[in-house]
Formats: sequence, C-alpha cells, structure tokens
Amino acid sequence: MSNDSSQSPPDRRLLIAFAWLWVGAPLVYGLYELVHKATQLFTG
Repeated sequence: MSNDSSQSPPDRRLLIAFAWLWVGAPLVYGLYELVHKATQLFTG
C-alpha cells in the first residue's frame, strides 16, 4: 500500500485562476453591457 499523506498537497493555483475566470468573465461582460446601455439611455 502506498501512503499518500507524505506527498505535498496539490497545487491549486490553476483551480483558483479558473474560478476567478468563471465568475469574473460574466461580471466584466455584464458591467460592459451596463455601461453601454446606460450611455445609450442618457445620450439618446
């Protein structure tokens, strides 16, 4: 049997970057659309 507890924990930087993109991409798109439509609303 192998003992996995002696190994170092997995590197989670890729998972964290993916999670930020998963949340951040739609957020940035939504803010862009908000500014774009608000500009159209107030400038006619």
